[in-house]
Amino acid sequence: MAEEKKPYGTVLIKAAKIIDFLSDSREGQTLTAIAANTGLSSPTALKILDTLLLIGYAEKDEQNKIFTLGTALIRHANNHLAGLDIIKVTDPYLKNLQASLDETVHLGILDKDEILYVNKLETQKAIANINSRIGNTNHLYSSAMGKALLAEFDEEALAAYLKRVELVADTPKTITDVNILQQQIAKVKEDGYATDDEESDLDVICIGAALVVNGKIFGAFSVSTPKYRFEKEQTIAKVLETKRQLLAELKRLNPFNH
Repeated sequence: MAEEKKPYGTVLIKAAKIIDFLSDSREGQTLTAIAANTGLSSPTALKILDTLLLIGYAEKDEQNKIFTLGTALIRHANNHLAGLDIIKVTDPYLKNLQASLDETVHLGILDKDEILYVNKLETQKAIANINSRIGNTNHLYSSAMGKALLAEFDEEALAAYLKRVELVADTPKTITDVNILQQQIAKVKEDGYATDDEESDLDVICIGAALVVNGKIFGAFSVSTPKYRFEKEQTIAKVLETKRQLLAELKRLNPFNH
């Protein structure tokens, strides 16, 4: 009879329990709640949490004394991102969009208060300095994908976001006035698409649209192009048509419905 293998490093198993609990929690959790739900003592849970904080696997709200998952876990999952349903569903449509314009196309998902790039289809033409890579994040308030998602927030969620996030300028054209940003978001609601006019990268314009079905945020996509060859009407038309196709496909497949 084969000898049963024993785990090496039981602290990793305890850490996994904490990560699983935080992952299943929609809101941040206190140390007391984490200990109670993982079967760990508070001192043991705190020691493990301190390590998770150190390596970015957990984050702590010092004011409210609550813990959430850290974005480092998402970074380390880059190799798995290609398997996400949203990438599989959108890939043929985004490839068609990229081929029709021959410009860079991005796909992103909401990562707390940022947009996380999960797919990028690059142009073969000369490009300006587009600082984007799969696994990187960008601000919601200054990116086309981010502003498209902000337009899908309800009033309460948007107000909370604007209260907790500082609008920092990445370029001289980044919008840092809350009132102006709110006006832009209102326009995005009307138009169905958002614009990043050199707000993330100088000399680069992006047109983005959100992918939201029945209140479920799947993500957003965008087209990025150097300002000198930006064809506004054509790009907007192609983005809106791709959005229409993708929303129809997401409604048909509903891959995230549990």
